[in-house]
Amino acid sequence: MRSAQVKVSSRPEILETHDTEHRTAARATFGGRTGATTSPPAPVRNLADTWRILVVEGSRADRANLTEALERHGHHVDAVDSGVEALAWFETADLVLLDLDLPDLDGLEVCREIRVAGDIPVITVTSRASELDCVLALQAGADDYVIKPYGIRELMARLDAVMRRARRTPHTVPDADGGAVLEHGPLRIDSDSREVEMGGRPVPVTRKEFDLLALLASAPGQVISRESIMREVWGESWSRRTVDTHVSSLRSKLGGPEWIVTVRGVGFKLRSMR
Repeated sequence: MRSAQVKVSSRPEILETHDTEHRTAARATFGGRTGATTSPPAPVRNLADTWRILVVEGSRADRANLTEALERHGHHVDAVDSGVEALAWFETADLVLLDLDLPDLDGLEVCREIRVAGDIPVITVTSRASELDCVLALQAGADDYVIKPYGIRELMARLDAVMRRARRTPHTVPDADGGAVLEHGPLRIDSDSREVEMGGRPVPVTRKEFDLLALLASAPGQVISRESIMREVWGESWSRRTVDTHVSSLRSKLGGPEWIVTVRGVGFKLRSMR
């Protein structure tokens, strides 16, 4: 069997693994239990249910297979193979799928560090099957614990359940005049459905991208500092790269850099329509 192909992402140090050669081997990871069958076609997902997922997996084959499965279900996936990379990039994700057996750091310690930094959902995906391992992972801050081999339908159900719980956590992003819909020229932001449209065209955004855009749109033309953005969208966790990465992604999705203006040394603002 040929080895997996690995494509370097446009973002440094992130691996996007696309592995067509490992589809047969995927059965060892997805649906490897007795009576399991190949995965059914991925369902059509609501744009509000599309997330950026960081896959932290030490096995190259498992990393490729998991990435492929998540992308088939409509998610945006970044994949890394070490704890150091996980700690460098987790702030850009809506959810982390974390293998506990990493080549450099213990997965439990990585989980603890992520939890200390913020409330990003973490699901451990591991071959450690004992009750003690499960208890330790949950105590380290994991939101759920999935044992290999597993079925992809089970994993997706658990992922959806974790994200539903995360959504029930109150967001501090304000709405204009208390309303549920923000409209700014052709840009429309619906806070109830957490959907974005540009000129009537749906724009898929991640959970944090939505919160950032809604915050900027709540005061168009007004500069919002990096510190305020981090406090409102990410809590007390601070990283300059986190804000820049999400702003860059939003500019691309909105159709151009002019929508979000950088005010050097201060922060960002949504462009004024005046």
